[in-house]
Amino acid sequence: MDLHHYLACDLGAESGRVMLGTLDRGRLILEEIYRFPSAIIQKEGDMRWDTEVIFASLQSGVQLALEKNLTISGISVDSWGVDYVLLDAAGEKLAEPHHYRDERTDAVFPEVRKKIGDEFIFAETGIQFMHFNTLYQLAAELELNPEVLGKTAVFLTIADYFNYRFSGTSVIEESLASTTQLYNPHQRKWSFDLIARAGLPEAIFPKIVPSGTLLGKLKSSSIEVIATCSHDTGAAIAAVPTTPGEDWAYLSSGTWSLLGVELDVPLTTEVVRQHNFTNEAGYGGTTRFLKNIVGLWILQECRRAWAASNMDYTYGWMMEQAAAAEPLRSLIHPSDDRFMKPGNMPAKIAAFCSETSQPIPETPGQFTRCILESLALLYRQTIGEIELLTNRHLSRIHIVGGGSQSELLNQFSADATGLTVVAGPVEATAIGNVLVQALALGHLDSLTAGRQLVADSFSVITYQPNQTQAWQQAYAKFTNL
Repeated sequence: MDLHHYLACDLGAESGRVMLGTLDRGRLILEEIYRFPSAIIQKEGDMRWDTEVIFASLQSGVQLALEKNLTISGISVDSWGVDYVLLDAAGEKLAEPHHYRDERTDAVFPEVRKKIGDEFIFAETGIQFMHFNTLYQLAAELELNPEVLGKTAVFLTIADYFNYRFSGTSVIEESLASTTQLYNPHQRKWSFDLIARAGLPEAIFPKIVPSGTLLGKLKSSSIEVIATCSHDTGAAIAAVPTTPGEDWAYLSSGTWSLLGVELDVPLTTEVVRQHNFTNEAGYGGTTRFLKNIVGLWILQECRRAWAASNMDYTYGWMMEQAAAAEPLRSLIHPSDDRFMKPGNMPAKIAAFCSETSQPIPETPGQFTRCILESLALLYRQTIGEIELLTNRHLSRIHIVGGGSQSELLNQFSADATGLTVVAGPVEATAIGNVLVQALALGHLDSLTAGRQLVADSFSVITYQPNQTQAWQQAYAKFTNL
């Protein structure tokens, strides 16, 4: 295995980073070159992404990498799903893209579902119903900004837009296409029947390409721009350090918790729709069967609220305080709609606890422990649904991503679910991005070999469950919230 270098541009909800991946003698080495905050702006009352600031940051990271005078084989961008950029006939951006948490889809979401029908939408797409899916965002565009949509020649999802800026090739990679609720996972193409029923212009939907597609050269260089798994979760799951089998689940833990299993084919039965699961595309034509769960966003919003009151706590301090707080004192149901939106999160938690006749958290440690324990119990509930829907018996959960650094949440997850938890690697998304680049360029033979490479290159921590009677009682309480 020769020496190869790759650049992974990983865009997350809180921050972005340019990572240098090096494949050397059976080991993968990852180095952070440049990290920057995600650029969220308010424009005319709307919540949007500043793509110019993001692209300038990506360029800065790439330039720093090039100054190392290494022979870089490939570069690829991955990002969150559902959001998009609209381009005109000249390939120029028409407006800054909306943030998925913007409120413009709130009214459109039920209207579109009533007009088209949940059964048809799910049969066509196999995607979990969430108000910010691209289907509803484009429907809102049609209703609120028809003049912009009328000028649109092509729409691109976020990572694919930045890959376009790097390569000049405007396509959408399959894993990101699958998040839109406009893609048919059985036929592996756009659902033009659904697109027509939604009243959207068919001509703006670009070609869908599989994970690992070469897009062309980075401008003024010999570096290949590659559409890896453009969806960050798709990249992260490609990097799960496991062997083939049906006894494991994955949890991509960060702002969102994405909990599921890897399937060979989509699962789009009526009972799956009723449980609101989703079928997203994974590397090599696999299906990521999962549920999107609100994750550490709730804790992030608490921290922002406290910082606004001049209480700028670190996550490390918050975890220490949570570890010392009373166990299972107060619980919330993280999937309650109120916790999905920005705002005074501590006040929302206090209101939920008051409404459910529970003690109201009073300290940052109590708030933090409440959030972490509640997430762990939600994981247990979701694991039960996965086992029911897939007829699998799970024995372990692989937790990857930034949330895998929380020892407290990892142990709570093991205790609540009764399953072994294997935590790490933290930078799974960037690692998966690099793996798919290596596969696309012929530097790795298979995803199985890539996952073994991850296991050989990065340490993980294993947590064994201690499922006490207190956790059993807490779960019974949680299911009634």
